[in-house]
Amino acid sequence: MITINSVSELRETVSKFRNEGKTIGLVPTMGALHEGHLSLVNRCRKENDVVVVSVFVNPTQFNNKEDLRTYPRTEEADRALLESAGCDIAFMPTVEEIYPEPDTRVFALGRVAEVMEGAMRPGHFNGVAQIVSKLFMFVEPDRAYFGEKDFQQIAVIRSMVKSEGFKLEIVPCPIVREADGLAKSSRNVRLTPEMRKVAPNIARILNESKEYAKSHTVGETEKYVVDAINSYDGMEIEYYQIVDGISLEHLTSWDETGYVVGCVTVYCGDVRLIDNITYFNN
Repeated sequence: MITINSVSELRETVSKFRNEGKTIGLVPTMGALHEGHLSLVNRCRKENDVVVVSVFVNPTQFNNKEDLRTYPRTEEADRALLESAGCDIAFMPTVEEIYPEPDTRVFALGRVAEVMEGAMRPGHFNGVAQIVSKLFMFVEPDRAYFGEKDFQQIAVIRSMVKSEGFKLEIVPCPIVREADGLAKSSRNVRLTPEMRKVAPNIARILNESKEYAKSHTVGETEKYVVDAINSYDGMEIEYYQIVDGISLEHLTSWDETGYVVGCVTVYCGDVRLIDNITYFNN
């Protein structure tokens, strides 16, 4: 595995592989890697000749300075995990390397970037578009891999790919969970022992709501999830919305679309966790 810190070396190295006719897969990450990330790397390994993984905590997507400061950084462990997973190129740049000057680009991302996370975290998705577009320009991958835990992010990246004219395939990959159901997240390490015991109830309640939804309205199902999660000490829902899985528009009835997804954000103590569940996808 090659570890690269500079954009120029990354471009040069990837270009050599491409000139040999090899396909390039990219897995963008913010580090603090876990099995969820490794599932993306494994999928990328199966479907491409060359695997590039970026490890970069992108400051422009944080609208909360404290969240940026406390985001876990484990570069040496990340490097070892990537090598064992068969990564070919680990791109681990500094902030100065990615942003030698401020990135003032504003992307036309549409409604998918304005709802849910977009409403709660102003500027977040524009920051995501800034870094992901840069990575796409540096690597020019054939495919890029993203986890479905960040369900809305995938929709936003697809919107950015379309508006910017990138020629690549976006590959969504299933959520990887702990044995107790908690969606794997780099933020899980910040949970207190008490909150770590409580947090798996998010996934449990989402799963139970699928059965509840069969005999209740969209609004009733949302209330069921909100009330059930909020009933636990230390957990507080920021939002739970049942949406169209493509447009992300908030639904008022089950028959508005054939693809229905519930998206949730929960504060577990002071740690902000996200998860989602598909009710049906016809």
